[in-house]
Amino acid sequence: MTLAERETQVVERVPKQLFAGGTWRDARSGAVFKVEDPSTGSVLCEVADAGTEDGFAALDAAVAAQPSWAKHAPRERGEILRRAYELLMQRQDDLALLMTLEMGKPFAEAKGEIAYAADFLRWFSEEAVRIEGGYSLSPNGQARFLIMRQPVGPSMLITPWNFPMAMGTRKIGPAIAAGCTMVLKPAQQTPLSALALADILREAGLPEGVLSVLPTSDAGGVTEPLLRDGRIRKVSFTGSTGVGRKLLEQSADQVLRTSMELGGNAPFLVFDDADLDAAVEGAMQAKMRNIGEACTAANRLYVQSGVATEFARKLSERMGALKLGRGTEDGVQVGPLIDAKAREKVQSLVDDAVGRGARVLVGGSAGDGDGYFYRPTVLADVPQSSELSTTEIFGPVAPIISFDTEDEALAAANDTEYGLVSYLYTRDLNRALRVSEALETGMVGLNQGIVSNPAAPFGGVKHSGLGREGGTVGIEEFLETKYIGVGGV
Repeated sequence: MTLAERETQVVERVPKQLFAGGTWRDARSGAVFKVEDPSTGSVLCEVADAGTEDGFAALDAAVAAQPSWAKHAPRERGEILRRAYELLMQRQDDLALLMTLEMGKPFAEAKGEIAYAADFLRWFSEEAVRIEGGYSLSPNGQARFLIMRQPVGPSMLITPWNFPMAMGTRKIGPAIAAGCTMVLKPAQQTPLSALALADILREAGLPEGVLSVLPTSDAGGVTEPLLRDGRIRKVSFTGSTGVGRKLLEQSADQVLRTSMELGGNAPFLVFDDADLDAAVEGAMQAKMRNIGEACTAANRLYVQSGVATEFARKLSERMGALKLGRGTEDGVQVGPLIDAKAREKVQSLVDDAVGRGARVLVGGSAGDGDGYFYRPTVLADVPQSSELSTTEIFGPVAPIISFDTEDEALAAANDTEYGLVSYLYTRDLNRALRVSEALETGMVGLNQGIVSNPAAPFGGVKHSGLGREGGTVGIEEFLETKYIGVGGV
């Protein structure tokens, strides 16, 4: 079978309809929208385009299924997740190819995301049976306190296009483990991974109505009426801070539980006592994961003056050696950006920095041919006043800004409305702890360029979000605490 034939087969196997109430069906309006391959600009397929009526049908199914699903044995909820984990791993190659086709990341990286996504299912399959309560005597000895944990209830899950499988499992895993029903709205650019995941969960034994998936070209028209309806009790969103603010406003009417993983502007600090080769390697990981299209991407690289020139040289050599191309091709390390608008934004940010005095060490322009490619780029002497310093780049551009003192680096790193993650390279233990504590972010990568792990709490502070996903606290977002006071004992 040729690669082209395999690509066609992988796309054809994915259901293209809506998934609601345990069945696949067309949108009520009969509408569809196109899914594009960002490496070529060509259309991969069409999928059903959900509207408001479809949203309410999915919500009806979730509400109807909630009582019985909440009573489902925790062990069985965990077993469903475990079976889904195994199915994802068995189909890792096909799912990775599907992801490469719809969002562009190189196949090897897409395969890594499938394993990462599957790990959320495995992690929360183990957490399902560890939902604990409490029992205690009141201080005056006249009553007993019973503390129990119950599922929040029907939940709206909204996922982004940059990690289309992992962001789905990071929300679905704890919701299933906690006993919540769900309506999932995937990003318009990448519905196929979510639809494939829904089919795997159906195959793994998830009961009808527990999960619905609504691909749509009208996100607001589908989600806002559901959030204002009163029956959704929880919304979990990953995406931009701007959209997150709108969802928080819409959630306020019904006082919904919310968890928001929003934008980032991650500083990457390299001190002159750092292992420079390790710092360059960490910068490559933190900057180039997912083509730079990640909320955790290193957005501002602050390097102490004594090592700034050497760091820039080494990083430029590494970035310049990366192979740009379609993610299905052998050896490709950098795929296309998601669409033309994304590429235009990246170019505009680079042009602004250069116009303010930054120097292009490597890259600095769009790639050749079809698709939305942008060359891996390193900029030196980037002024703090540039738009790159305040805007989430979401592309393969590494702006280097030099600093002299620790206080100067911390002031610059914290000078942002965002607070998702920061990175720090130093061999001085005291400095490592001191700076880590002072950085205003929810996560810190200390001498490492990747912080994401299903077993660790993921989330930010300030305008980067509310709540945490993953780790032992991830399931807490889908649980309510009930206190029962027992008197007369």
